[in-house]
Amino acid sequence: MKMIAPLALALAAGTLTIPALAQFQKPEDAIKYRKASMTLMAHHAGRVGGMASGRIPFDAKGAADSAAALEALSRLPWEGYTPGSDKGDTRALPAIWTESAKFKEYGDKLIADTAKVSAAAKTGNLDAIRASFGAVGQTCKACHDDFRKN
Repeated sequence: MKMIAPLALALAAGTLTIPALAQFQKPEDAIKYRKASMTLMAHHAGRVGGMASGRIPFDAKGAADSAAALEALSRLPWEGYTPGSDKGDTRALPAIWTESAKFKEYGDKLIADTAKVSAAAKTGNLDAIRASFGAVGQTCKACHDDFRKN
């Protein structure tokens, strides 16, 4: 009986890593995945940010849709930072892997920040969107400054 619990835990942990291993059979696959995720996030953040700054006309539904997409997308790229994906066509700095706790903090903060923007956008209130969106930009910039080659 004492062996069943550790064995079950090991099997569960192994099962959770199988999707990532299957998805990224090569480091290049992980790089492409995270780059695609970041590109989509930049598109939706640009749309919401453009409305928040007045560069593009405010559209409450468009803002809500893009903010919801941004919130969902903010959860995606992190699994693409797999071992071995630090080389190749990437601007990821080695610090991602040597300072992984700090990198994870930025990822967690981005997820929380985009959730706030999405909640604000659901109200249709441009001032609420403006108030919440600045944190997203600050988090993105801080992470890029610390973990991305220019």
